[in-house]
Formats: sequence, structure tokens, C-alpha cells
Amino acid sequence: MAILDELITQIENPELRARIAAEAKKLAEHKQFGLVFEEHLPECTPLWDIPVKKGSKVALKSGQVSDFYTVLKIEDGVAMCLNKDKSATAEFKVEELVSIAEFGEAIYPYLKPVDSVCNAPDSDLWHTLIEADNYHGLQLLEYLYAGKVDCIYIDPPYNTGARDWKYNNDYVDGSDQYRHSKWLSMMQKRLRLAKKLLNPSDSVLIVTIDEKEYLHLGCLLEEMFPEARMQMISSVISPRGAMRKDMFTRVEEYIFFIFIGTASVVPFGPDMLQFTDYENVDIKVWAQMIRTSANGPRSKRPNLFYPVFFSKLNGKYVGVGNPLPSSMNRNDITVPDDCFAVFPIRRDGMEVSWALQTETFKKKIEKGYIKFGKWNPGDMTRAMAHLQSGTMKRIENGEIEILGRDDEGTVILGDTSKGKRPSSVWNMQSHDAGSKGKNLLTAMLPYSDFAYPKSLYAVRDSLKFIVANKPDALIVDFFAGSGTTLHAVNLLNAEDGGHRRCIMVTNNEVSDAEAKELAAKGYHPGDEEWEKLGIARYVNWPRTVCSIEGHDVNGHPLKGSYLGSDIPMADGFKANAVYFKLGFLDKNAVALGRQFKEMLPTLWMKAGAIGRCPVIDDHTPDMLILPENRFAVLTDEKQYIEFADKLKEHPEADTVFIVTDSEAGYRDMIAGLKVKESYQLYRDYLDNFRISTVRR
Repeated sequence: MAILDELITQIENPELRARIAAEAKKLAEHKQFGLVFEEHLPECTPLWDIPVKKGSKVALKSGQVSDFYTVLKIEDGVAMCLNKDKSATAEFKVEELVSIAEFGEAIYPYLKPVDSVCNAPDSDLWHTLIEADNYHGLQLLEYLYAGKVDCIYIDPPYNTGARDWKYNNDYVDGSDQYRHSKWLSMMQKRLRLAKKLLNPSDSVLIVTIDEKEYLHLGCLLEEMFPEARMQMISSVISPRGAMRKDMFTRVEEYIFFIFIGTASVVPFGPDMLQFTDYENVDIKVWAQMIRTSANGPRSKRPNLFYPVFFSKLNGKYVGVGNPLPSSMNRNDITVPDDCFAVFPIRRDGMEVSWALQTETFKKKIEKGYIKFGKWNPGDMTRAMAHLQSGTMKRIENGEIEILGRDDEGTVILGDTSKGKRPSSVWNMQSHDAGSKGKNLLTAMLPYSDFAYPKSLYAVRDSLKFIVANKPDALIVDFFAGSGTTLHAVNLLNAEDGGHRRCIMVTNNEVSDAEAKELAAKGYHPGDEEWEKLGIARYVNWPRTVCSIEGHDVNGHPLKGSYLGSDIPMADGFKANAVYFKLGFLDKNAVALGRQFKEMLPTLWMKAGAIGRCPVIDDHTPDMLILPENRFAVLTDEKQYIEFADKLKEHPEADTVFIVTDSEAGYRDMIAGLKVKESYQLYRDYLDNFRISTVRR
């Protein structure tokens, strides 16, 4: 800065010198440490369903969305436009233009119903998919659920340089020198909103990423969540690996867990590391019988080197012999007829020792605390494991229930997962993104070529560690992609009887290659031919319907069962979901009460999205009492007395919306109602989105 100050003093023009000095001072006062990136980059969003009219901000469908104009007038289908620098005008056909929203601009969103699936008509639980640019989707969710979300799980674009994500409606590739700052700017704006959704006293943000941006993301998360605890997990998602030219093959990705307030990991069993030495033995509570440590060699523990006998006919345990003297060859012992002897021999042939003395071994055999691995006829060996003292005490204390015994007398245990904490390295076969992600998606959508869907079980496990003890958790994914998160929430609910609700937000983008092909045919976003191939309509929603109803897109029942459970995929899930597209309302029309029909789904979501979303005709009723949805609306305050009387008959409708311009009148009316939540329309809605633009 000293050199810069010196150079500034050499500027002859005093006005220019003062202006540059002022800007330099701002830079000097800017943060000295932490993540530094271009935060000023503009971000605009095309609004394909908003009509172009006088005063609209617009861009050319075939151009850059950031090169926008303001419509001055429209005559005979031609718009006279002023460029954003206000330096020149131009004329364009209205059909060539699309309305746009600038970052930070006040928008007034609503939810337009597109489709729904109901496989549990008796359940009031409804999940939601919102098709939208996720920034605007988050703006709506902030109005609906600020401070109420238990867990956010996101899988944002990894910024690989392979044109896999858009900024300002244009794909970003590896040659863009601002690729990293654009990505960080995009993430920062969305995480700032996401933080407002999370319950400040107990919630968790989960973000997956790979090596391209994990360092930048980690710094950004530390800056944005200084009050939280952060941990990064390494997760093997591709055992076969992804090749990196002249570098190591990548098999893993990373998962950031941001713990807010009292949030903590809920142990539920596996430590997430894969064991292979004794793959036929349950390693969750059973310890290996063979010692391989420094004290393992036979010479150091000769009293622990003895034979265990098994039948050659069926491989079952017969008995145990005495320890062998150090000088005795194991092949010189006498083996009972039709039996074979198993000694503690390492795979490389080294003689080691057992973990138990013979008397202890016999006592555990009697109690069923020794377990044997799979035996194949002809094999002269069997793997063995035993219950450790801690597990035995938990059985004696009643913490672990003995459900029965197998055909060799070994105990079959109930829930053994209590107190088991996962490691920070996950290496689970079920987390393979290929066999448990891509293949699973293809089974439902044979036409899908969606790149890199997450393993269903990787997402399920990530969520379970956070919400296993929250059966009514609200979970949000605003980079929803192919819909794995909702699928995982439904599986988790099916496994433990939970009532967790999931909200997904995704855009309806097509791939870069598809976009070029469609554009070559003269199609633009917003055209039916384009929209039907977008990720929301072509992948996410079909997957949601198929997984809930238990069939593929052709109606054929899904095959197999979900891992770790006996739940057949063909049974689907007892769940319901509704698909909305985010649209934008005219604030004046809202204030005048002319768009109540359009507002109703938003009110339904704000009241908890309970039961099927109500539908009305174009006529706005004086009041709506919706006990099945647990909310009510008074649109004509003159009908308040009748409204209050009817509400007494339905105390389950404990969220109330009252349309009135008078704040004092609103307070008086609410004072006479015994409800949990109340809101003043349309002031509450309009003020939220008007003020929110100032806050950002």
C-alpha cells in the first residue's frame, strides 16, 4: 500500500487523485486475512414465464443475460429499449426478448402447481420440489421457514472446468480466468440465504465437494459460519477411481459438516471404514480371534497357541485342544477323527496367537459368544471372532438384547449400534456412486444420462447421522439435481417410521451439449421442446414419482430391495410429493388482492405443507377454513366474527392469515383468536421481499 500511496501523490489532477485515494483507502480497510475473491460480479436470472412489457428489464434470448436493457415502449410487437449504461437505444422484436431479474432486485415469488404424486392418501406428509433458480428459491424459503430448518444437504457444482454449471446464464469452462471467483460469488450469495434458514440453536449444513474447490469452500464456510463447528469427511465414492493425467487416481470426495448450536453426530452403527480381513464375520461388535499385533507371534504368547477342531463333514465346531509347547510342531498333534485343526496362522504363514486363553474360549463358546465365519466344503480353515468384555457387559445390563441363536449356538443380537461413532474417513461399498447412484437412477429412468448422481446410501447415511433422532426434521436441498436427497429421506422414513419432510429446489437446465443442439434447431429456454428435457422435468420429478410408486418410467416394477433393509423397491414409499414451478407476481396486483389463487400454495407451505395443497377457482372467497391443512385465511375483515366462530370449531387450524391494511385492526383480530401462528396479508409477504433486498 505504501507504493500505491506514493504513486497516488504523483497524480496531477486533484479530483482524480482524491477519488483514487478514497478507493485505495477502502481497499486498505478491506479484510487482510481469509478468502479474497471478486464479490462484485453481477448475477442476473432470466424469467422465462414473465411477459415483456413497458418498464421491464430484458435481455436477448440469444445473447448474454447480463447485457440487459430497459423497455421504453412497445409498438406492433417491437420493443424500443435503452441499454443498461443508458447510452443508446435499440429496437428488438418482443419475441426475441426475455425478462430478467438483477441480483438484489425485489421479486415477489409464487408457486405454480405442475404435478403431484400421492402414494399415502392417509398421510398429511407432503414433500415438495420447486423448479427455480435456487437463489430465488432460497428467497422464498427464507420467507417461509427462516430459522426452522433442521438440516440442509447440498451437492453444488464442483467447478471442474467441464462446463458443468452456469453463471449469468452462460456455462463456465476451464479457460475462464474468473472461474473460481464466479463460483465463490455464486456460493456465497446462496449460503448467506441458507444460513438464515437453519435453526440457530440446533441444525447442520452438509456440503459435498471435490478437490477442485474444497480449499476455497472450506475457507468460505469458516468465514460465513464463525460460530459453528466444522469437520470435513473424506468419502470414497468410486473405488475404481477417476483418472487424473500424470497424477494420482481420485477415488474420494469431501463432505463438510457445519454443526450449529447444540447439533451433534448421532451414532447409529458402522464406523464407515470397510474391513476385508474377516469379511464374513460381523465386525460391528465381534473382535478377531487371531492376534496380529506386536505381541501376536507364537514365541511371545505360547500359551495362546492351541488348535480349534472342526468337523470335516459340516465344518462345525467340535472342541479345543491344549496349548502347544514352543518346541512342538503343530503338525505333530493328534486330531480327532473326521476333524481338522485350525491354528492362529497369518496369511503369510507366520504362526501367531489367539486372543483368548483356552478356558476363556470354552466359557464364551458355552454362552454363544464365539462366532464363526463362512465354511466351504473342502476348506480346512474357518474364521473366528468373539464378543469383547464391553459388549458382554451391555448384554448383561440389558442394553443389547439376545434375539436368538444360530445353528451353531452363536447369539443373535438386537440393536448393537448404541454409542458407535463414525470415523472421518468413509469407505463403504454402498457409497459407490456408480453401482448405488448411476445404476439405481438408470433402473428407474433408462433414458437418463445424468452425470454423477450421488449414491442413495451415501446421502441416506449423511442425513441419518444428523436427523436419526429427529423424526419430524425439515430437510432442504437447493442443489437438488437428480433428486437423491428426497429419495434418501423417504428411505430413512421407511426404515425408522419417521415423518421427515424434504424440500428440493432445482433449476430446469439442460446440458451444454443439449443446449447447443436445441439452439441449432431454433429453440430457446421457455419453449416446450427445451423445457421438457430440463433436469427438473426430465430427471428429478420422474425419479421422485418412480421411487415413491415403486416402478420405472415405463411402469415396470423396480427389482430388488434397498440395502440394509428388507424393503422391496417395488413397494415404493408411503409418501406424497408436489411439484411447483416458481413464478413471479406483480406486487400491485398482490396488494389489491387480485392474486390470492396464486398465493395459496405459498400460504400452504408457510403453514407447514400439511395435507394436499388446496386448490380454488378464480373467485377469492371471504374466508377459507382448512382443518386438513391446519390453517385458515380471512380475506374480508368484515367477516371476522363469523370467521372467529368457525375457527373455534376447528382448533387444529392453528395458523391464520388475515388480509387487512390496518396493523392495529390486525392486532385486535389476532388477540381474539387462539392460534399458534398468525400473519398479516399482504403486508407480511410484500414487506419481506421488499426489505430483504435492502438487507443483502
